[in-house]
Amino acid sequence: MIPMIHPTREINGTSLQGYITIKYSEIVEVLGKPMFEDGDKVTAEWSFKTHNNIVFTIYDYKEEVTPKNEYSWHIGGVDQRAMLIVQRLFPNNFVRSYR
Repeated sequence: MIPMIHPTREINGTSLQGYITIKYSEIVEVLGKPMFEDGDKVTAEWSFKTHNNIVFTIYDYKEEVTPKNEYSWHIGGVDQRAMLIVQRLFPNNFVRSYR
């Protein structure tokens, strides 16, 4: 079952939980265009909250340009539940913990 999600900028307290290997276009197909682009250390970021308040982010890190091909995108969250949500959204892609 795909979780109910909505965009959020409430990402304080989130940190790296893991990675998802996926193409930029595949993320856009499911989540839409990034909510944040062209920052100092992040060139593309999506941030969402589920109906039960689990916050997750997907972002690149320290890349000069936004990766368009297959890339190990960072998954952020308060805890490992963020990775479970991302796995449900992208069941055909490899998700792994950084720990």
